[in-house]
Amino acid sequence: MVRFKNRYITFEITLGDKSDKPFPLKTTTLHVAIQQKVQQLYGDFGMAAIKAGFTAKYCNIHTRIALVKTRHGPHKFLLESIPHINDIAGRLVSVRILYVGATLKHCFLFIKKYQQGRLEQMWSSLKTDMERKKMEASLMTLTPAMKDFA
Repeated sequence: MVRFKNRYITFEITLGDKSDKPFPLKTTTLHVAIQQKVQQLYGDFGMAAIKAGFTAKYCNIHTRIALVKTRHGPHKFLLESIPHINDIAGRLVSVRILYVGATLKHCFLFIKKYQQGRLEQMWSSLKTDMERKKMEASLMTLTPAMKDFA
């Protein structure tokens, strides 16, 4: 039996208008946007290479952090394509890769640490304790898959 290696790519999506509003991003929308960019840059060969094993795993609408999974090897197509994405669901965006990991656990640990850092930056700008609790709840949202690793 052959073992397939995977790579997990964590990236941050910044809106073009620099607003702090939540961006209602779904994993299917993200999946389609990445596939379109790979098709544009690498054509049918790139699409066929990433097709097996490519899924969008996690999207946080408040921090705009996303996580995708792909196989080792074709992950290079994604690493080159993701920073070139400038349109997701009709909105102007810029995408910055934060972390590339070999396991889902390490990516989730990175996301947790990254979101805690962002929370500490925003903490001083919030005035009441209720605002702070709401911000913490929105930034530290975990999917059921992440709760196993946290």
